[in-house]
Amino acid sequence: MKPVKVGLLGLGTVGSGTVNILERNNDEITRRAGREIQVVAAAARHLDRPRSCRTEGIRLTSDPFQVVDDPETEIIVELIGGYEPARELVLRAIDNGKHVVTANKALIALHGNEIFARARDKGVTVVFEAAVAGGIPIIKAVREGLTGNRIQWLAGIINGTANYIFTEMFYAGREFGEVLAEAQRLGYAEADPTFDVEGIDAAHKLTILASIAFGIPLQFDKVHVEGIAHVTAEDVGWAEELGYRIKHLGICVHEENGYSLRVHPTLLPQRHMLANVDGVMNAVMVCGDAVGPTLYYGPGAGSEPTASAVVADLVDVVREFNLEPENRVPYLAFQSHFLSNDPVLDMGEVESAYYIRLMAQDEPGVLAEVTRILGELGISIEAIMQKEPAPGAEDVPVIFLTHRVKEHRMNAAIEQIEALPAVNGRLTRIRVERFDS
Repeated sequence: MKPVKVGLLGLGTVGSGTVNILERNNDEITRRAGREIQVVAAAARHLDRPRSCRTEGIRLTSDPFQVVDDPETEIIVELIGGYEPARELVLRAIDNGKHVVTANKALIALHGNEIFARARDKGVTVVFEAAVAGGIPIIKAVREGLTGNRIQWLAGIINGTANYIFTEMFYAGREFGEVLAEAQRLGYAEADPTFDVEGIDAAHKLTILASIAFGIPLQFDKVHVEGIAHVTAEDVGWAEELGYRIKHLGICVHEENGYSLRVHPTLLPQRHMLANVDGVMNAVMVCGDAVGPTLYYGPGAGSEPTASAVVADLVDVVREFNLEPENRVPYLAFQSHFLSNDPVLDMGEVESAYYIRLMAQDEPGVLAEVTRILGELGISIEAIMQKEPAPGAEDVPVIFLTHRVKEHRMNAAIEQIEALPAVNGRLTRIRVERFDS
């Protein structure tokens, strides 16, 4: 049979890795796909830049629309990232009757509903394994491997930069800003790290995971997102004293009356598997009603780990070439006309336990006032820890660990506590989850 012809949009880190894997493992991939897969065209911003892959036999251009409109290409692999022109290119490829493989989590999270609707109309496939957790086949695991389960919850470390920062803060006691600067020097963080440290990157990925776990439309705007810059080295140390580690998690839960989707720093018991995922590695835990908790671990970025997922998607597309569209694996795991309309809950209705740190004047009666406020709002305390003031300081840090309560109650408590004359500045609030540990 004739080889399947592929056009690449982007020939950077992941694009070069894709070319290298397809060349190095050509025989193995052909045996699995049933046909050889060849990259015949590629778009790159700088044509004269040195490449980490061979480009002989690949038509290079700086205009990605030439690749999308090339009548020879049957599958388009979008690796340029961002919202535009990625969205326009993908929609154009679909209109041209081409299948699409993408590693673009932002594109799928914000425009996936539109893209999938267009793809259904045109009878083509759009796949996106590489968009979440790099080389970990988490999309396929949830979409296909756990099909027999009702997914109860999913929680994951899905941003390597944030995980590297918390790992260094835990082991070395260093502050956020210092570790972030080091992560930028090492190439783990971008020059503008906003998407990573503010949780936006993780929220893109969680949007996708929640949709395939629960069969709901992609709803990035409904995800509660918090970054990590407010967490101090002292918080990391005090959490350890209480038996916890802090991780930046994406969490989605099938609640009694809807779904919760949230990204935020989280205290986890030290022996929990996710608490022991260090450095730039990613891990996702998925709990199904039949299988129980399952863990997926591996590199969340990098040239060949991410390209591994791209190539796996290419093989899947080629395998399904001769299937009628209605017989292919659904984009979001559930048939499109069976997606759920159950709501994504407002964060105020979500229940969690809490780590609360406040700075209070070292005088009698302050703790009594704080505990009174918590008690009146039905918030029970699991532990209290009061630290010695820093040399020359008048304020002392006080840490509370609470039992589970709905967030709107905790919001009311924080507002009242911050208004106390003896409490200085804003409280630090970090949620606590145990995930059946």
